Amino acid sequence: MSDPTTVGRTRRAAGRVLLATVTALAAAGCGDSDGGTDTAEPSASHASHSPSPSTSSPSPAVTAADGSNPEACTDGNCEIAVTKPVTIRIKLPGGPAKLSLTKVGKNAVDYKVTSGNSKTSGGASGDGSGCVAVFRSGGSSSSCGMGGPPPDKVDGAVVLQVVAGADGTAILRLISA
Repeated sequence: MSDPTTVGRTRRAAGRVLLATVTALAAAGCGDSDGGTDTAEPSASHASHSPSPSTSSPSPAVTAADGSNPEACTDGNCEIAVTKPVTIRIKLPGGPAKLSLTKVGKNAVDYKVTSGNSKTSGGASGDGSGCVAVFRSGGSSSSCGMGGPPPDKVDGAVVLQVVAGADGTAILRLISA
C-alpha cells in the first residue's frame, strides 16, 4: 500500500503540471498542421540578419534586412516587412510550397503554407504576437503566441516566423539550414 501523503503530493504536482500545460496551450491558441507530428521547436536566440533600409517602393514603418521584397524569400532565407497580404513560392524539404500571409493588420497576422496535399496555417493577434512553424521532409509543426527574436536554424528544416506589428506591418522570416 502506498503512503497516502506521498500519493496526495504526487497528484497535486501532476495537477499543477497539467494546469500549466493547458494554460500554455490556451495562450498559444493557434496553428494547425496536417503534414506530420514533428515537435522540434527552434530556440529564439538567432540573429540571422541585421536591419537595413528598404530599397523598394513605399517603405513600411518597420525595417527588415531584405526590405519589403517578397522575391528575397524564394531562396528560403529572408527577413521582409509586409504591410498587406502576399503569396510567395518557396522551397521546403518536402518540395515546392506556397506561403501566403492572408491577413496583415495592426497586431494581427495569419499565414497558410500549402505543399502538395499538406497545409499548415496559423494566426496570432495581440500586442507582440506571432507564429513559428518548422517544416521538415516528414511534416511540420507550428505554434503561435508571443513573437520574439529570430529563431535558430534547424538542421534539415525550414523555419518560418511571422510577427505582427502595432503599426500594421508584419515581419516575415524564413530560415533554412
